Amino acid sequence: MSFLQLDKDVYYEDIYTAIDNNDRTTFRELYLKLHDRDQHELFDSLYPEKKQKIAEFLTPQEFSEVFEWMDVEAQELVVQSLSNEYVAEMFNHIANDNLVEYLTQSDSDQEALLAMMDSEESRRVRELLSYAEDTAGSIMTKEYIAIHHEQTIDEVMVQLREVGHDAETIYYLYVVNDENHLVGVLSLRDLLLAEKSDIVKEIMSTHVVSARIDQDQEDVAKIIQDYDLLAIPVLSHDSRMQGIVTVDDIIDVIEEEAVEDFIEFAAIKPDDSDDKEVTALRAAKQRTPWILILLILGLLTSGVIGYFEHTLESVVVLAAFIPMIMGTAGNIGTQALAVTVKNISDNNVSSQPIFQTVREELVSGSIIGIILALILAIVSLILYQNLALMVIVSLSMVLVSIMSAVVGTTIPILFDKFNIDPAVASGPFITTINDIFGLVVYFMIATSLLHYL
Repeated sequence: MSFLQLDKDVYYEDIYTAIDNNDRTTFRELYLKLHDRDQHELFDSLYPEKKQKIAEFLTPQEFSEVFEWMDVEAQELVVQSLSNEYVAEMFNHIANDNLVEYLTQSDSDQEALLAMMDSEESRRVRELLSYAEDTAGSIMTKEYIAIHHEQTIDEVMVQLREVGHDAETIYYLYVVNDENHLVGVLSLRDLLLAEKSDIVKEIMSTHVVSARIDQDQEDVAKIIQDYDLLAIPVLSHDSRMQGIVTVDDIIDVIEEEAVEDFIEFAAIKPDDSDDKEVTALRAAKQRTPWILILLILGLLTSGVIGYFEHTLESVVVLAAFIPMIMGTAGNIGTQALAVTVKNISDNNVSSQPIFQTVREELVSGSIIGIILALILAIVSLILYQNLALMVIVSLSMVLVSIMSAVVGTTIPILFDKFNIDPAVASGPFITTINDIFGLVVYFMIATSLLHYL
């Protein structure tokens, strides 16, 4: 019976019992049947002294698979609790890119850890650490299969059996010439269907999608998504093969960028949320600039209301609709902002004229505004039986909806044109701007029709 057919809790209990009884043989028999992810889940549920025992029961190579599933904080605790010899051997079996991620995010002594490792593995990791952060070079791995374009399929199969177990993936074999220039790619499917005597260059595909070593990781993620790839080769500026970026790393990039965009959308600097050691003073220092900007804009909002104080005093009921006008302006603007930022990230905005993008949101805002105005007209007429008030509120709603959609669209586009991250055009910023414009429109219409009220 396979593990998947067993009750996981019961299975885990058997492993816990083996640990308590110091039964290494039974523990290994049960634990090593688990998927890496389940091994980590069980490991993470234990007390520190039991975790130490698991490390003792496993070889460094076996434990490296559990280590790669941990977050950085847990990894640091493990490294501190194990001997240098064990850690060095474990690091030799961890994928280059995953080890680089740990070294760059942890507070561990990089040089000390690298010095303990195998010299060749250490050299590869040092090279990856030298690349700029958030580039293809910083997230790639050197563990890939490169074959020569003059090799026969039989020779490739022999090579694959010898070194394939060390590669991050063998679904793609990258074809190079004598100068290590990438000249083609051979899929595992093509390899298995080819004759042993076939020459690689005769059956390889020369239509290779690749990334530059200094290319932004977001661009690399977009390429992998667009072409539905499992991995992408990374080339130097002279087209020499340097490494590959695999889809599992791209998933991490997408999650990371999404979190950063969400944080910026809330008008908070990304490093404010990432740094777990951040002090209250530093957090305040980082957040204050945006809060001050929003405060100034908020004062402008108050100023608008104060400027039209006479109108409000004349018809107090106008105040009842202020929250509705401001709320609608902010909501529509934020929706337009979110759609536009997504289109920018998907390169949908740059591929069409700006006025076309704005026009689409203008039409959308108009439709939404008309629908809301009709509903609001009926409600205001029922509640206040005032035709002039109905016209003021309904007309304001249409104009505010249109204006908010346009503002929410144009600001991120302009930011993008000036090479500023459009996500910085945050929700609070757009909302406050639209609050001001919405109130101005509302009170101007109300003032012009005041004698009808």
